[in-house]
Amino acid sequence: MISITRAVRTPALARAVRGLSGSAIHRDQQPARDNAHESTTHFGFKTVPSDMKESLVRGVFSSVASSYDVMNDAMSMGVHRLWKDHFIRKMAPQPGAKLLDVAGGTGDITQRFLEYQDRVNGDSTSSVHMLDINPEMLAEGERRFADSAWVHDGRISFTVGNAEHLETISDETFDAYSIAFGIRNCTRPEQVVREAYRVLKPGGRFMCLEFSRVENPVLAAIYDFHSFNVIPRLGEAIAGDRASYEYLVESIRKFPAQNEFAQIIRDAGFTTIGKGYENLTFGTVAIHTGYKF
Repeated sequence: MISITRAVRTPALARAVRGLSGSAIHRDQQPARDNAHESTTHFGFKTVPSDMKESLVRGVFSSVASSYDVMNDAMSMGVHRLWKDHFIRKMAPQPGAKLLDVAGGTGDITQRFLEYQDRVNGDSTSSVHMLDINPEMLAEGERRFADSAWVHDGRISFTVGNAEHLETISDETFDAYSIAFGIRNCTRPEQVVREAYRVLKPGGRFMCLEFSRVENPVLAAIYDFHSFNVIPRLGEAIAGDRASYEYLVESIRKFPAQNEFAQIIRDAGFTTIGKGYENLTFGTVAIHTGYKF
């Protein structure tokens, strides 16, 4: 069993952010792309030192880990389950495929991948390596699968690790790479995609499911109202944590638009087909796909 460190609760996290000097942190609602040579990055609408973001994000997910799945249902009215189902159908993994599920968290993608392999391909040889930077989130996934045949058969493994530096993973190891609702929380998404390219075998596939931009102005206004007014209140009511869900909403607005992120994927060496992404639910989320040829 993965050892579980003590959660960094949101009040402590909030005090840490408030304690920074004005020169170290400020509000910034404009979309911005991270640069590996810059000393600052965004944490929601705040600008923070780049070397601080990882610990701040870890604190958010330590705080929400135990209520994460319940909040996903509440925030999306259950639609996130349909998005993830479609994501795996679109992946259409081959028998025997090895998946690296990054930011695997509570195991939604891992479960769907293995269910697809069992049900559609009749395959009992495929496997998933779940990786997450947050021990509390990964422990939730480990608890989900503790009594499953998949774990008993050695088809799921768990690692606490950083998506930007997959130090324990050799080049060209996996057939598929998934990251669902995780990459926007990384300090340097460009580095995450480059690492994905490195660890995939030739012919491998990178797939990312992430919140995105709603282009229709009327629907965007409704979406913004729900995001900034409803979701933090749900976080407070269900998880006892408003601040973490305010950050999560803000982080969506800071992530690059669909076409910008598709270019990041191509810049990392991947080949995309068409525009490289598929919008779901009016662009609320998008599935990005890149192929390593």
